[in-house]
This record gives sequence, structure tokens and C-alpha cells, in this order.
Amino acid sequence: MAENETLECITEHERILQEIESTDTACVGPTLRSIYDDQPNAHKRFMEKLDARIRNHDREIEKMCNFHHQGFVDAITELLKVRADAEKLMGQVTDTNRRLQEAGREVIHTEEVIRCRIQQRNMATTVEKLQLCIPEFCLYYAALKTMEQLEKVYIPRVSQYRFCQIMAENLPRLREEIKEISMSDLKDFLESIRKHSDKVGETAMRQAQQHRTFNSAVAKQASMGHYTKPVYSLNGRTHTPNGQLMDDDTGDEEEADEEGDRETFENYYRKQRKKQARLVLQPQANMGYGFPVNRLFDLLFEVRDQYNETLLKKWALVFREIFELDNYSPIPVDTEEEYKLVVSRFPFHDAEIEKQDFPKKLPMSQSVPQIYTQVKEFIYASLKFSESLHRSSTEIDDMLRKSTNLLLTRTLSSCLQNLIKKPHIGLTELVQIIINTTHLEQACRYLEEFITNITNVSPETVHTTRLYGLSTFKDARHAAEGEIYTKLNQKIDEFIQLADYEWGMAESDGRASGYLMDLINFLRSTFQVFTHLPGKVAQTACMSACKHLSTSLMQMLLDTELKQISMGAIQQFNLDVIQCELFASSEPVPGFQGDTLQLAFIDLRQLLDLFMVWDWSTYLADYGQPTSKYLRVNPATALALLEKMKDTSKKNNIFSQFRKNDRDKQKLIETVVKQLRSLVNGMSS
Repeated sequence: MAENETLECITEHERILQEIESTDTACVGPTLRSIYDDQPNAHKRFMEKLDARIRNHDREIEKMCNFHHQGFVDAITELLKVRADAEKLMGQVTDTNRRLQEAGREVIHTEEVIRCRIQQRNMATTVEKLQLCIPEFCLYYAALKTMEQLEKVYIPRVSQYRFCQIMAENLPRLREEIKEISMSDLKDFLESIRKHSDKVGETAMRQAQQHRTFNSAVAKQASMGHYTKPVYSLNGRTHTPNGQLMDDDTGDEEEADEEGDRETFENYYRKQRKKQARLVLQPQANMGYGFPVNRLFDLLFEVRDQYNETLLKKWALVFREIFELDNYSPIPVDTEEEYKLVVSRFPFHDAEIEKQDFPKKLPMSQSVPQIYTQVKEFIYASLKFSESLHRSSTEIDDMLRKSTNLLLTRTLSSCLQNLIKKPHIGLTELVQIIINTTHLEQACRYLEEFITNITNVSPETVHTTRLYGLSTFKDARHAAEGEIYTKLNQKIDEFIQLADYEWGMAESDGRASGYLMDLINFLRSTFQVFTHLPGKVAQTACMSACKHLSTSLMQMLLDTELKQISMGAIQQFNLDVIQCELFASSEPVPGFQGDTLQLAFIDLRQLLDLFMVWDWSTYLADYGQPTSKYLRVNPATALALLEKMKDTSKKNNIFSQFRKNDRDKQKLIETVVKQLRSLVNGMSS
């Protein structure tokens, strides 16, 4: 039984020893307490076991030290050799310095040499100060070097031991602590130099000027053959007096590997110094350095406005020249290359036209891509001046949009309005101008994107000015439409002036008048061109032309200079009106509902029907009724025309036939005239 207890005790002690070796020191207390609480005198046996274990570890440590002793001795021996080489190098440097002093005695009193001595003295002072820092750097470097060797060389050799594994696990944490401390020191250093950046900059600029003067003197001496540039080595890099570096083969790589996070610190340092430099070099907007600058900015803005006015005048001439040289015909493209060339200058997209085979025509004329390109050139020209004002991107974007709006709403709008009013601009040209302005209006959104791309300011930004220049193209299009209606009516008037009716003819020729047929053919060809216009514009133009033609024909009948009209003339006039009605019913412009266009001639038709049929009883009986057959015939109009037909001085007058046939009919006509006059008087009263 005692033997079993002894075996259990030994096993328990082994377990406790392993637990002590493998657990954290904070858990050792409870473990040791279990020894004293277990059995009497158990702690003595445990102490003997612990001493044996300690002696065993001491022997292993001694073996390890003996194993590395020779390496340590070799390192010391190598260090002693390096010291001898260093003393030898020091002697060579001293000897070189002596010979350099002897060689420079000839120019020792020159100004350049004096400055060189100042440089040397400063360098000596710097070296002296650096010498004070060398022990710290050496210790820091040695610590990092030892940590690197310990992690990569020595620990892997004895990695099977528990304490080595613990050391290996703690090394990254230790390295991070060193990195954090170093970074904190670096931040403190950056903070300190930021406070004294003005003095640092002043000193650096003064030394740079001295360095440049020294270099120029050295170059001058070298050109005269009296001086050779020295070369000296520091930290594995070869330096020349002008600051150039000649790197050794492997020194930097090894140093970077040893220090590990050097690149991180260097990048952080450079980044922070650049930020500090920008903060120092870029003054705040409300400084300019104690001097009031508001009047200067006001002057700059006034100069900018004058510059924009100059640009607007220049581009007005450009736009006029483009309009003068335009042929006002759709752009022909014969090949894919020509099509791509036009599209590259102007954002044109039309799926139907893209499907067509070459050769084909684009709807706009050549002035459209030219105008679009010139607007972009104006934006570039305005941007060049705005950039020099050192304003924010949002302000520059706002300036560009305002300038572009002025270009569109004032300059281009004026050029378009003047173009539309020019006498050589006919109906075909006006139609093309309407098509052109439609495409330019659609391209305004691409100008918005163009300005956004060069200023990087989104048009959705608050207070951003929008391009409202598209109103320019709407106004120009409406003006062109109105001019189309005017010119179309003028053309109709020109044809009407060619009318040569024989108002006293006995009977009609049986065919329509030549002037009227020419007029209708002109209208047909004109409205074929109008198919490229928006539907409502073409319909309005067609309706306007038909109404104007109807009104002109009615005025021709009622002209006060015309004293008499025969029934034959009425019949001839009726043939001409029939041709007008046939034209209206042929749908010269698509989109009209039913007989809408024919209604333009309804007044003429009912008046002529009344006289052709001589249906006065029906007219007088149904007058004033909404269902009247002659509802559109005004009594005054009928009376005026009837007065022209009752003149008895002409033998061909219709009433002369009544006198020959039946004098009672003359009384009937007089009765109709009296009734018409009573209707007219009733309307006037």
C-alpha cells in the first residue's frame, strides 16, 4: 500500500513539474499549494525532485553555452580584426586629409575656399553631434539584430524545448511594442519639427544656397584642372559633394531586411511631411498675410467679366461665319469612316439611320457639329482664365456654366435670330434651321456632362447653375416657325398677284386658272420638305397656308375696286376654288383628322354655291338657323357680291337676261337685295 502511495506521489510530482514548466507564473501558486496539502513531508520529496530537475536543465544550458562558445570567441576575434582595419582606415583618412591640405594651400585665401572651410566646420559639428547619437543607434541596431538572429537562427535549433517556444511566441509582441514606441517617438518628432518648421525651412534654404554656391565654385575649379571631386562613404552609400548617391550592391537590402518595418516608417514620415508642407505653403483664404485683398478679388472678377465679354464677341464672329458658310442641307455620309468622324464631333444617335446602308444622310446640316465644337472651345477658353483665379472647383464650375449660358442665350441666340430674318433664307433653309436647333437642344445635356467632367462637380450639387441655354434653341425654333408661316403667306401673295381674271366673261374656260395651278404645285413641293419637321409644325404651316389662300381669294371677290362680276367669272372662280379643295383633301401633310383642312375653304364654298345655284329662298328662309345650308355666308358679303352682279350697264349681266325673259324676276332680285340690306342693318343695329 505504501509502495503504491509512493508511485502515485512520484507521478503527481512529475505532473506538477511539467505543469510548472508549461503554464503561466500566475497559476504556480495553487499548484504548489497542492503539494503541501497532499501528504506530510511530501514537499521534501518534491524539493528533491525539483533540485534534480534544475540540475538537469543547468547541464543542458551548459552544453548549449559550450556549443556556442566557439562562435562567440570567433565573433570577438573578428571584431578585433575590424578594429585594426578601422585604425588603418583612420590613418589613411588622416593622411589623405594632410595631402589635401598641402594641395590646397595655393587657393587657401580665396573666397571659395573660405566658404568651403565653413562647410567643413559645419560638417565637423554635425559629425560631432552624430557621434553622440551613435551609441544609442548602435544599441538599438544591436537589439534589433540580436532579435533577428535569435528568431531566425538560434531558436529554430532548439525549438523542441518549451521555453524556446514561449520566447518565439513573445518575439512578435515584443517587436510590435518596439514598433509602437518607435512610431510614438516619430510622431513626437514630427510634432516638434512642425512647431519650428519656419526656422527649419529658413536654415535649410540658407544651407541650400551655400551648397549651390559651393558646387559652382567646385565646378569652376574642376574646369580649371585644380580640383578633383572627393568621394566618401557613409552607411554603405557613396556620396559626391553635389549630393548624388552611389549605392553599394547589397548593403541597403540587408539593412532593410534587418529592420523589417523601415519602409513603413519612411512612408509615414514622407506622407506626414508632405501634409505639413502643404499646410505651411497653402495659406488660408481669409489670410493673404494681413493685407486686405477684397478689392483685388473684385478687380479680378471684373477682369474676368471683361474677358468673357471679349470671348463672346469673338465667338459671335465665329458663329456668323459658320452660318454664312452652311449649305442648309442634310450631311451626306458615304462611308463608315465619314459617319464616325461626324459622330466624334457631335453626339448624334439615331437607331433608324444607323441601320441604313451607305451612302446615307444625317438630318442636320454641317453647321450643327461646328457650333457644338465651338461651344466646347469657348468653355475651354473660359476655363483657362477661371483656373488662374485660384477658386474652388464648385466656383469654377459655376463660372463656366454662367459663361456658357451667356454664350447660348445672348450670342448664339442673337446670331440665330439675325439669320432667320435674312432675306436669302427661304423656306427650305428655315426648315433645316428648325431641324438643326432641335438637335442642338438635345445636345445640351452632353454639354452639361462635358463641364462636369472637366470640373469634377456634379450638376446635382446644391447651388450649381444649370444650363438653361436650351431655351435659346426653343426660341429660335419658334421664330423660324413663325418666319415659315410669314414667308409661306408671302409666296401665296406673290402667286395671287399673278391672277388675271376676266371678270366680265360670258362663260368659264372649263379649266382652272394657270396661276392657281402653279400655286398648288408650289405648295405640294414645299409641304414635301416639311415632312422632316415636327408634325404639329407642318400641320400648322399647311393650315395657315390654306386659310391665307382662302382669305386672299375672298378678298379678291370683295375688292372695292372691282365694280362688276359676271356669272361666267363666278363659274371660273368656282373652278379654282374646287382645285383648292382637292388639294386640301389630298392630305398634303399627314395627321389631319377628317376634312379639317377642307374647312379652311368653307366660307368660299357656301358663298359660291349660293350664287351658282341661285338658292336665295333657302338662304333667307334658313338664315340664323344652326342647320342652315349657308350658315357661313354673311349677309353683308352676299349683298356686296350681289351688288357687283346687278349692274345693268353691261349686256352680259345676268339681269339683262331676266329683262328679256321675264321682268318679274327683276323685281324678285330687288326684293332679295332689300331683304339682305335689312339683315345687314339689323346686324349693325
